Amino acid sequence: MSSFPVTASDRSETPLRHALSGPTMGSRWTAVVHAAAGFEPAGLQAALQAAVDRVDGQMSSWKPGSDLNRLNAAPVGQWIDLPAELAIVLDAALAIGAASGGAFDIGVGDLVTAWGFGAGAGAPDPAAAAAVARRRNCAAPQTLELDRVNRRARKHVALRLDLSGIAKGFGVDELGRVMAAAGLRSWLVGIDGEMLARGTKPGGRPWAIAHERPCEGHRAIAGILELADCAVATSGDYRHVREVDGRRISHTMDPRRNAPAASDLTSVTVLAETCMAADAWATAVLVAGAAAGRELADRRGLRVLALDRDGEMVLSPQRWSRRDAVGEHP
Repeated sequence: MSSFPVTASDRSETPLRHALSGPTMGSRWTAVVHAAAGFEPAGLQAALQAAVDRVDGQMSSWKPGSDLNRLNAAPVGQWIDLPAELAIVLDAALAIGAASGGAFDIGVGDLVTAWGFGAGAGAPDPAAAAAVARRRNCAAPQTLELDRVNRRARKHVALRLDLSGIAKGFGVDELGRVMAAAGLRSWLVGIDGEMLARGTKPGGRPWAIAHERPCEGHRAIAGILELADCAVATSGDYRHVREVDGRRISHTMDPRRNAPAASDLTSVTVLAETCMAADAWATAVLVAGAAAGRELADRRGLRVLALDRDGEMVLSPQRWSRRDAVGEHP
């Protein structure tokens, strides 16, 4: 993804800086915490790993036994009991899907596979993708029913759900819950560039996050975001790509067109209270494009920073303070 921590040497000996990490969702989770001398990170490491393992076990498209794949495999009309975390994510995904006018839709799993992305995908198959598009006559909010009281779901049509646009963000929030439950007040957690910050570094300095400029083959920094008590997520179409008939296609699907997104934006970063919301809304604004994305951001009160195809920044100045985005990185 498109953001990563900027590290610097901490001259103060107390509190001490601890950096933890582990595998998850085909990537790695990270956690940086400043804690008083005597803090023992081993128990925290185990709790953080357990939290992301639980999310991955429920929401992975790659794990055959995940709760998501159990729902995907269920017959149309059959109620499927849901674990608490998956129920929360499905509820949020459907709400954001409706609020975004369909720019965000978790019911694109078959499209993702047909275009050569995701679990079990082979080479892009435009004919198969066209067949999937013909079947998709309504979006997930109309085809998936949630029973919130009994915590279960059922499909009204055959479809495969894909949570790749929201699950990592939720995983970051779960890391944050572990940190908060441990009584820690100054920390930064993340998965593959989706980040959540609480408190500040010693001396009151905000957490510094590098905002990536889209470049093929290497990382380049467009600017620095300074975060305190908020989450950030970025959606881009420049890393996970395929080539079909001489044209590059993105792994991000446009549910309204039933095809890979053809946005005039190449990278969208959203700041929000939760990383789950930032993750999903970043995808929605990317798919919507510059004009509709700005309107969507203004209507929903989103703090958005976007890069267009020329590398120019498009942002909502009234919602993105200079404390959040600090200049160009030298």
